[in-house]
Amino acid sequence: MLDIKLIRDNPALVEKDLKKRGRDDKISLLHELILLDKERRQVIGKAEELKAERNKVTKRVADLKANGKDVSHELSKMIEIPEKIKELDEKLSKFDDDCRKMLMQLPNILDESVPIGKDDSQNVEVKRWGLVPNFKFKAKNHFDLLQDLKLIDSERASKISGHGFFYLKDKLALLDYSIQRFAIDHLIKKGYTLIQPPFMMQKKPYEGVTDLAAFEEVLYKIDGEDLHLIATAEHPIAAMFMDETLEKKDLPIKLIGISPCFRKEVGAHGKYTRGLFRMHQFHKIEQFIFCLPDQSWQLHEELQRNSEELCEALEIPYRVVNVCTGDIGDIAAKKYDIEFWMSDGHYRELGSNSNCTDYQARRLNIKYREMEGRAPEGFLHTLNNTALATSRAMVAIIEQNQQEDGSIKIPKALHHYTGFKTIERK
Repeated sequence: MLDIKLIRDNPALVEKDLKKRGRDDKISLLHELILLDKERRQVIGKAEELKAERNKVTKRVADLKANGKDVSHELSKMIEIPEKIKELDEKLSKFDDDCRKMLMQLPNILDESVPIGKDDSQNVEVKRWGLVPNFKFKAKNHFDLLQDLKLIDSERASKISGHGFFYLKDKLALLDYSIQRFAIDHLIKKGYTLIQPPFMMQKKPYEGVTDLAAFEEVLYKIDGEDLHLIATAEHPIAAMFMDETLEKKDLPIKLIGISPCFRKEVGAHGKYTRGLFRMHQFHKIEQFIFCLPDQSWQLHEELQRNSEELCEALEIPYRVVNVCTGDIGDIAAKKYDIEFWMSDGHYRELGSNSNCTDYQARRLNIKYREMEGRAPEGFLHTLNNTALATSRAMVAIIEQNQQEDGSIKIPKALHHYTGFKTIERK
């Protein structure tokens, strides 16, 4: 959420940013908010004048009584003023609600380094690592390989859960959990603290965490309950300190989230979306940081390097793109995507790394201060990064390490965790 003072003092900056994002549809909302905020401040002014008048009347009544004089005229004012104040306070409460709803619909201010573009085809590549396989045979996609190896069952999963769910079997399930433990161990060594959050969230904190459109497009709602299944560990971790003020000495707070992720949207049908690439349910290791405003850009690069190290250790060829204005979404001020090479020759998203500046913290009311007892100094910054989504990491490992006989070699970094070096045909 943006600071209303920014909109009040520099609306041209906000409008320019909306145009940069290609969000002209939000400009009328911005202008409506500016007018509403002006009316709101006028109501605040009137209420403050009445409260000051109430105090004066109270003092006059006390003085008149002390001198034995008639107070009936002043008492009639004392009855009228509170009623008027009550009306203005009720009006102000409505203004506050309406202003907040509008603020929640405006996207974050973009960093200057975000490239201009309409969609993901205009994201800007900033790095590439690793050599893609040069197969001497016709490579298969991971889903066909897993079916040949009898490690995945989509038909029975569809029978009981519908499209987008799978039974992962035997060594494939072990590979999933091995990737999780590998990522956790790597990040713990870097000073991150492991968190297993609740797997369900109420609507209020969820509204603070993410774009409201996600409720219909992405999230599963529990019937009859104010609960949603989480789409990522990022969300309950972001809301962890909702309505709290943290002390500077405790920042930055660096966390690793581990959780299943539940998402409605499976995406367009096609050969590259078959199998594990897009699922309704998968596991993910998430990095999350709460920090001071002057720390966030350095930490954004730290998170990025952490993810790259994980890919390199798993021998996954990747490229990094600076996500453009038309693809970045509302919450982040800047975002990198790591994309991995797939057997059809295309790079596709493995994970993302976002600096949300104070936008998310402002929605969740998370502030910082010098020490206990001191007034808050401002809103802190939040950053999130997909360390590894195990489903897509498995796609990369399976497709890039396939052998001509249909077996799969396991990266050396995982041997300690899996207990096997190869997945072989039975």
